[in-house]
Amino acid sequence: MIVQFLVAMVATVSFAVLYDAPRQELLFSGLSGAVGWVVYLYLLEGVQINKVLSCVAATFILTLIARILAVLRCCPVTVYLLVSIFPLVPGTGIYYTSYYLITRQNQLFAATGLATFETAAAIAFGIAMGFGLPQGWFGIFRRRKKFEERLERKGTDA
Repeated sequence: MIVQFLVAMVATVSFAVLYDAPRQELLFSGLSGAVGWVVYLYLLEGVQINKVLSCVAATFILTLIARILAVLRCCPVTVYLLVSIFPLVPGTGIYYTSYYLITRQNQLFAATGLATFETAAAIAFGIAMGFGLPQGWFGIFRRRKKFEERLERKGTDA
Protein backbone atom coordinates (compact mmCIF):
# COMPACT_ATOMS: atom_id res chain seq x y z
CA MET A 1 0.00 0.00 0.00
CA ILE A 2 2.89 2.38 0.76
CA VAL A 3 4.46 1.73 -2.64
CA GLN A 4 1.16 2.40 -4.38
CA PHE A 5 0.73 5.60 -2.35
CA LEU A 6 4.17 6.80 -3.48
CA VAL A 7 3.62 5.80 -7.11
CA ALA A 8 0.23 7.55 -7.17
CA MET A 9 1.84 10.64 -5.66
CA VAL A 10 4.65 10.70 -8.23
CA ALA A 11 2.17 10.14 -11.08
CA THR A 12 -0.07 12.94 -9.82
CA VAL A 13 2.84 15.35 -9.39
CA SER A 14 4.05 14.46 -12.89
CA PHE A 15 0.61 15.18 -14.27
CA ALA A 16 0.53 18.49 -12.35
CA VAL A 17 3.88 19.47 -13.87
CA LEU A 18 2.55 18.55 -17.31
CA TYR A 19 -0.44 20.84 -16.73
CA ASP A 20 1.82 23.62 -15.43
CA ALA A 21 0.36 23.75 -11.93
CA PRO A 22 1.99 26.31 -9.63
CA ARG A 23 5.24 24.92 -8.26
CA GLN A 24 4.29 25.55 -4.62
CA GLU A 25 1.12 23.46 -5.08
CA LEU A 26 2.77 20.32 -6.50
CA LEU A 27 3.19 18.60 -3.14
CA PHE A 28 -0.44 19.22 -2.17
CA SER A 29 -1.66 18.01 -5.57
CA GLY A 30 0.46 14.87 -5.25
CA LEU A 31 -0.75 14.15 -1.74
CA SER A 32 -4.38 14.56 -2.72
CA GLY A 33 -4.01 12.18 -5.68
CA ALA A 34 -2.22 9.61 -3.52
CA VAL A 35 -4.86 9.83 -0.79
CA GLY A 36 -7.60 9.35 -3.38
CA TRP A 37 -5.87 6.27 -4.78
CA VAL A 38 -5.37 4.74 -1.32
CA VAL A 39 -9.03 5.37 -0.46
CA TYR A 40 -10.03 3.69 -3.72
CA LEU A 41 -7.80 0.67 -3.06
CA TYR A 42 -8.91 0.37 0.55
CA LEU A 43 -12.58 0.37 -0.43
CA LEU A 44 -12.01 -1.99 -3.35
CA GLU A 45 -9.75 -4.53 -1.65
CA GLY A 46 -10.12 -3.92 2.08
CA VAL A 47 -13.85 -3.32 2.39
CA GLN A 48 -14.49 -5.22 -0.87
CA ILE A 49 -17.13 -3.01 -2.42
CA ASN A 50 -17.39 -2.88 -6.19
CA LYS A 51 -15.26 -0.73 -8.49
CA VAL A 52 -17.93 1.85 -9.26
CA LEU A 53 -18.82 2.61 -5.63
CA SER A 54 -15.14 2.70 -4.69
CA CYS A 55 -14.53 5.19 -7.46
CA VAL A 56 -17.50 7.36 -6.45
CA ALA A 57 -16.37 7.46 -2.82
CA ALA A 58 -12.72 8.14 -3.67
CA THR A 59 -13.67 10.92 -6.10
CA PHE A 60 -16.03 12.46 -3.56
CA ILE A 61 -13.24 12.52 -0.97
CA LEU A 62 -10.83 13.95 -3.56
CA THR A 63 -13.30 16.70 -4.34
CA LEU A 64 -13.62 17.56 -0.65
CA ILE A 65 -9.83 17.61 -0.26
CA ALA A 66 -9.50 19.82 -3.34
CA ARG A 67 -12.12 22.25 -2.04
CA ILE A 68 -10.45 22.44 1.38
CA LEU A 69 -7.01 22.95 -0.17
CA ALA A 70 -8.42 25.62 -2.48
CA VAL A 71 -9.66 27.60 0.52
CA LEU A 72 -6.54 27.09 2.62
CA ARG A 73 -4.05 27.71 -0.19
CA CYS A 74 -6.06 30.42 -2.04
CA CYS A 75 -5.92 28.58 -5.37
CA PRO A 76 -8.63 27.38 -7.75
CA VAL A 77 -10.10 23.96 -7.00
CA THR A 78 -9.07 22.71 -10.44
CA VAL A 79 -5.37 23.00 -9.52
CA TYR A 80 -5.89 20.08 -7.15
CA LEU A 81 -8.91 18.24 -8.52
CA LEU A 82 -7.91 17.95 -12.16
CA VAL A 83 -4.63 16.25 -11.41
CA SER A 84 -5.71 14.27 -8.35
CA ILE A 85 -8.30 12.23 -10.26
CA PHE A 86 -5.57 11.08 -12.66
CA PRO A 87 -4.93 7.76 -10.84
CA LEU A 88 -8.65 6.93 -10.99
CA VAL A 89 -9.15 7.58 -14.70
CA PRO A 90 -9.81 4.29 -16.57
CA GLY A 91 -6.97 4.63 -19.08
CA THR A 92 -6.57 0.94 -19.82
CA GLY A 93 -10.31 0.60 -20.20
CA ILE A 94 -10.36 3.36 -22.79
CA TYR A 95 -7.43 1.79 -24.62
CA TYR A 96 -8.94 -1.71 -24.73
CA THR A 97 -12.37 -0.39 -25.67
CA SER A 98 -10.79 1.32 -28.69
CA TYR A 99 -8.70 -1.76 -29.47
CA TYR A 100 -11.71 -4.09 -29.41
CA LEU A 101 -13.67 -1.68 -31.59
CA ILE A 102 -10.91 -1.52 -34.21
CA THR A 103 -10.36 -5.29 -34.20
CA ARG A 104 -14.13 -5.90 -34.45
CA GLN A 105 -14.38 -7.91 -31.25
CA ASN A 106 -17.88 -6.67 -30.52
CA GLN A 107 -18.61 -8.58 -27.31
CA LEU A 108 -15.35 -7.52 -25.68
CA PHE A 109 -15.88 -3.98 -27.00
CA ALA A 110 -19.32 -3.79 -25.39
CA ALA A 111 -18.22 -5.27 -22.06
CA THR A 112 -15.07 -3.16 -21.75
CA GLY A 113 -16.83 -0.05 -23.00
CA LEU A 114 -19.59 -0.41 -20.43
CA ALA A 115 -17.13 -0.92 -17.57
CA THR A 116 -15.11 2.10 -18.72
CA PHE A 117 -18.23 4.23 -19.00
CA GLU A 118 -19.33 3.18 -15.50
CA THR A 119 -15.97 4.25 -14.05
CA ALA A 120 -16.03 7.57 -15.91
CA ALA A 121 -19.61 8.19 -14.76
CA ALA A 122 -18.61 7.32 -11.20
CA ILE A 123 -15.86 9.96 -11.33
CA ALA A 124 -18.32 12.54 -12.65
CA PHE A 125 -20.89 11.61 -10.00
CA GLY A 126 -18.32 11.84 -7.20
CA ILE A 127 -17.29 15.30 -8.36
CA ALA A 128 -20.93 16.40 -8.60
CA MET A 129 -21.58 15.15 -5.07
CA GLY A 130 -18.53 17.02 -3.77
CA PHE A 131 -19.58 20.26 -5.43
CA GLY A 132 -23.14 19.76 -4.23
CA LEU A 133 -22.06 20.77 -0.75
CA PRO A 134 -22.45 24.50 -0.01
CA GLN A 135 -19.32 26.64 -0.31
CA GLY A 136 -20.11 28.15 3.08
CA TRP A 137 -19.21 24.85 4.72
CA PHE A 138 -15.66 25.29 3.47
CA GLY A 139 -15.48 28.88 4.70
CA ILE A 140 -14.77 27.54 8.18
CA PHE A 141 -11.25 26.67 6.97
CA ARG A 142 -10.70 30.23 5.77
CA ARG A 143 -11.92 31.72 9.05
CA ARG A 144 -9.73 29.35 11.03
CA LYS A 145 -6.70 30.22 8.91
CA LYS A 146 -7.29 33.97 9.41
CA PHE A 147 -7.69 33.43 13.15
CA GLU A 148 -4.39 31.52 13.32
CA GLU A 149 -2.65 34.26 11.30
CA ARG A 150 -3.94 36.90 13.75
CA LEU A 151 -2.64 34.86 16.68
CA GLU A 152 0.77 34.58 15.03
CA ARG A 153 0.92 38.34 14.46
CA LYS A 154 -0.03 39.05 18.09
CA GLY A 155 2.62 36.60 19.27
CA THR A 156 5.35 38.29 17.23
CA ASP A 157 4.22 41.81 18.27
CA ALA A 158 4.69 41.09 21.96
